[in-house]
Formats: sequence, C-alpha cells, structure tokens
Amino acid sequence: KPWIDGGTPPAFWISGFFFPQGFVTANLQNHARKYTMPIDTVSMSFQMRSERAEELTEAPPDGCYIYGLFLEGARWDANLESLVDP
Repeated sequence: KPWIDGGTPPAFWISGFFFPQGFVTANLQNHARKYTMPIDTVSMSFQMRSERAEELTEAPPDGCYIYGLFLEGARWDANLESLVDP
C-alpha cells in the first residue's frame, strides 16, 4: 500500500526480495531502456554512502539505493570506509 500511495521508496531493502538477482537485472534493464543501450553493454557498480537508509528522501537519478546487504567473511567499517576482516 505505501508504494501505491507514495510511489516507490527512495531505498530498497535488498534482503527482503525473494530473488534479488531479478531486482538487479531489472535495474540494468531500466538503465538500458532509458539511454537506449544494448542490455549486454550495461553493468552494475556499487558506491557505499554514509547516509542511513532512513535519511534518504529521494531516489538517485540513475540506479537505486539498497540497504540490508549481508556479507560473509568481511564487514563494513564506516570509519575506514572499507571492508575489513571481522
């Protein structure tokens, strides 16, 4: 219901999707269609942001914000802005 009333959220909880690969592929397809590019020439990249998901008020012009990504064998250190050994 919130998506119907308020539109898509500014950030998506990636761990809540049953098939997150489909969500990522859909984002690639949206980008390819927006810029009329062949889908096989588009790739995904990631940038870590310092804001928390609750602080994001609007979606980026291209791509999407995600949160809730889990890692095995590493953790994100916000002070170093890097992956570190747990």
